[in-house]
Amino acid sequence: MARIIERPKARTEIEDIAVHIGLRRPAAAKRFLATVERAYATIAAMPEIGSLWSPENPRFQGVRYFPIPRYPNYVIFYRPLADGAEILHILHGARDIQAILEAQEDEY
Repeated sequence: MARIIERPKARTEIEDIAVHIGLRRPAAAKRFLATVERAYATIAAMPEIGSLWSPENPRFQGVRYFPIPRYPNYVIFYRPLADGAEILHILHGARDIQAILEAQEDEY
């Protein structure tokens, strides 16, 4: 059975996004969280589904990204595993992704 390993930072990012969405539309926050869980299941079952990210730092080779369905501005960054995926971050696509990943480089 495929598994998902979710880094604590990724969980915090999901919760922060849900709170942000929920401030304006509480029902939308619940839908967002449910959609993230379905995206996780898809990634776990097919870890190569996301696009390969082309980082400047070779330490991040193999990291992939997958936009969250219905919320395409939010992107899941993950590393495929033999039996699933490790979720690294969930970020808004407009953010400086390279800088965020570099800032937490010691975690990878």
